[in-house]
Amino acid sequence: MSETRYSKDHEYVRVEGGEGVVGISDYAQQQLGDVVFAETPPIGKALKKGDPAAVVESVKAASDVFAPVSGEVIAVNSEVESTPGLINEDAFGRGWLFRIKLADPGELKDLMDEPAYADFLKTLA
Repeated sequence: MSETRYSKDHEYVRVEGGEGVVGISDYAQQQLGDVVFAETPPIGKALKKGDPAAVVESVKAASDVFAPVSGEVIAVNSEVESTPGLINEDAFGRGWLFRIKLADPGELKDLMDEPAYADFLKTLA
């Protein structure tokens, strides 16, 4: 069973075993508008929670994507680099950015679950 957690910077990490699939939330892609460029981190890169990990650019702005948890990048979504619009079409599915091997699964407790994230989004309206 997978578990999804969210950061206040609108990144998600979907945990599957000891790995996390990282991307930006649907809310974040809506705020950005049409995504025209995505850059993923190199495989093997060690990230600390909060480190800039990837870049997503839209017609409106460029945004850093921060690592929601610490760990090592073990895979990247090269499809999103060649077709960045996937982030707009399916941010949570085909628009993921990278996979990370979790260094400390305890860090997940610092992130919001789906109901808490939904409540957080209400405070932004």
